[in-house]
Amino acid sequence: MIRKLFLSLILPLCVVSQVQAIELGIDVLQHNNFDLLRGKRVGLVTNQTGVNSAGEKTRLILRKHVNLVALYTPEHGLDGTEKAGVDVRSRHDPLTGLKAYSLYGDTRKPTPQMLEGIDVLVFDMQDIGCRSYTYISTMGKCLQACAEQGKEFVVLDRPNPLGGNRVEGMGIDPHWISFVGQFPIPYVHGLTVGELALMANAKGWMGPKADLQVVKMHGWSRSMTWPMTGLRWIQTSPNIPLAMSPNYYVITGIVGGLADGLDLGLFSPRAFQILGAHWMKPEMVAYLRAHCPGIGIDPYETASGPGVIFHANPEGGGDLCAAALHTLAESNRLSRGGIFSKANGEMMNLFYKVYGSDTIRHDLASKTPSQIIASWQPFLSRFRLERQPFLLYQ
Repeated sequence: MIRKLFLSLILPLCVVSQVQAIELGIDVLQHNNFDLLRGKRVGLVTNQTGVNSAGEKTRLILRKHVNLVALYTPEHGLDGTEKAGVDVRSRHDPLTGLKAYSLYGDTRKPTPQMLEGIDVLVFDMQDIGCRSYTYISTMGKCLQACAEQGKEFVVLDRPNPLGGNRVEGMGIDPHWISFVGQFPIPYVHGLTVGELALMANAKGWMGPKADLQVVKMHGWSRSMTWPMTGLRWIQTSPNIPLAMSPNYYVITGIVGGLADGLDLGLFSPRAFQILGAHWMKPEMVAYLRAHCPGIGIDPYETASGPGVIFHANPEGGGDLCAAALHTLAESNRLSRGGIFSKANGEMMNLFYKVYGSDTIRHDLASKTPSQIIASWQPFLSRFRLERQPFLLYQ
């Protein structure tokens, strides 16, 4: 009892200490008296995740201290409540009184008309560390537009929730570059948005170089996953409700986009953490336990039938992309190919864009999952070396 009382008193103090140790890009900008934005007309790309470490909205902070004149919003909108893939309309923000231009509607890239009234475009949104999450694609399109239109681009950096050391998964065939796979990077890249912006800009992935500056965080290190930062998690989109949700998005998000009848627990706290279908069998659990070390797997009864629930380690561990491939392969086997044969052309096209190539269906018929995973390794080794000059944190 005494030990429990002690822990109940000391743990909140530990969390507060951790929060104070992490300064996000917006915090650093504040402490520097907004020096990068003084005397300039400012545009801000943001949503509900754009807050400082105390939870204050970036758009309200900038509205108070600099000449903020316009907002720009990604998929899911300014409040993060719109469903995936649904166009977002431009609107007026009642909190700032500013127009919030949609970058997930008629255009994915800021138009000259959208940027004509600004001098500098600031990006402040929380990413999840996965190539197919469109917030980094929005960042890339903004980088491109600023280069083309002679505007400064500033990224306020934030943690990668999966940590900065996890580099996993398949690359992407240039033919399948799209808004759900904008950059030639691994599926899990281990970069912050600021580091990714620096790498994309230097390598010309979005065209001519932009006038780019990244406001670094203070106190974050590559070994930190989100739960280790002590920062409060803000739901980034309707199906990423919790700090651990990015882990589960990596594992099941690919297979979940293929077939009707799969239950991924969407729009619940267990979104992407569970996977179930009428054709699943108990042997799925045994198979995944044998092939996914470092990740917990238990049987779970879903609304669609028997399935599994995943338990990723909050401090890292396990290979999420390898788990995704094994989950895909075993789902394909148990469904007797149904996850592919019952998917329509639109679903398959999106699957190939997310996965990064259209070879996987053939590969699963001719190779073991372990052979496919091994084939990723040369690319991953090259990427680790190529990203080194752009890493801002140890």
